[in-house]
Amino acid sequence: MTVALSRRASDVRVIGLISLAHGSSHFFHLVLPPMFPWLRDAFALSYAELGLLMSIFFVVSCIAQASSGFLVDRIGARPVLFAGVILLALAGLIYSQSNGYLMFALGAVVAGCGNGIFHPVDYTLINHKISPPNLPYAYSLHGVTGYLGWAAAPVFMVGIARFSDWRIAFLSAASLEILILIILWLNRSYLIDNVKERHENSHADAQAINPGGAPEGTFAFLRLKAVWLCWVFFFFSMASTSSLQSFSPSALFKIYGLPVDVGNYYLTLLALGSAVGVLVGGYLAAKFYTPERIVTSFLSITIAICLLFATGSISLEIIPIVFCALGFGYGVVAPSRDLLVKQATPKGVAGRVYGIVYSGIDLGAAVGPFIFGFFMDAGLPKALFIGIALFQLMIIPTVFKVSSNTQRPA
Repeated sequence: MTVALSRRASDVRVIGLISLAHGSSHFFHLVLPPMFPWLRDAFALSYAELGLLMSIFFVVSCIAQASSGFLVDRIGARPVLFAGVILLALAGLIYSQSNGYLMFALGAVVAGCGNGIFHPVDYTLINHKISPPNLPYAYSLHGVTGYLGWAAAPVFMVGIARFSDWRIAFLSAASLEILILIILWLNRSYLIDNVKERHENSHADAQAINPGGAPEGTFAFLRLKAVWLCWVFFFFSMASTSSLQSFSPSALFKIYGLPVDVGNYYLTLLALGSAVGVLVGGYLAAKFYTPERIVTSFLSITIAICLLFATGSISLEIIPIVFCALGFGYGVVAPSRDLLVKQATPKGVAGRVYGIVYSGIDLGAAVGPFIFGFFMDAGLPKALFIGIALFQLMIIPTVFKVSSNTQRPA
């Protein structure tokens, strides 16, 4: 009993630390966009130039995410985690001292490098530090803090900028990241990742499966079909999410006549609904352990909601409720999605697999808004919701293919 309680307490501490770091990375996703009105006035920048800063951020993050997984497998997750948090804090400092577009671009590059390390680090630590019965709950809390980071950033940045200025807002974001770094450093003993032990277990498993066979190469995991199916899953998932975050306020204005500032408020409802959905999704994933059915069921709901938005027939009074329901559906899917990736990941290469798979998130975030921006410029706001529904529809067959290409635990 004492050992079980100690193990549970350790799991809670590790999950809390990892989730705190993950929430800070999502917070930095939306540190820059809320400041666009201030930066546009201060430096006479166009919206295209400001949008390019986010493209730079996500493209760099995609590259960093794909490569940092190899670093995690070589030197361990903890030093890479500290480096990522330091880079985000540095990016906030660069933003706060910027005197022109090039410095903001430099800040976006630094922030992208920092953001790119979190998924390989987080999931490597979760999979090796958390006991198997608690894995779905770990994925759930990890996802919740991501959505809370998204929800907190606009309120934090705009609130400070209104009462002081945009430089103080960026400086405050950097200070927040430094505070998180201090918390992680004080609890660093809980974040030790035994790389040697992971590699030895991986080699032992490989020998058990293929006695006397040649050891697998560094890039052998890239031959696994399930890895690339998971990448496709994440690409379309984030392409739809980022497009919704980028253009739904403008689309709601054109379709329903809702003011854009009200639409931005609905994005907060979307994030909060997602946070609740992730908690429920963690429970469902732990109880039923059928991730493909959970993902398919709730994606079907979000597809129906998006198509309903495209009809223009939703009553204005219930749009906030529908947005919460849409976010809830997105959130429920997340823990089962992470469980599918866990099932597809060979032992000993978790960092590399998560780095490659989750790079689909960054590329989807960069590509999705770029595609739907053309529809919005063409005066076709309904195409936004139809396109998002199609993106989600393309995920469903991928889920079953991932499931059929992996072995489910008993």
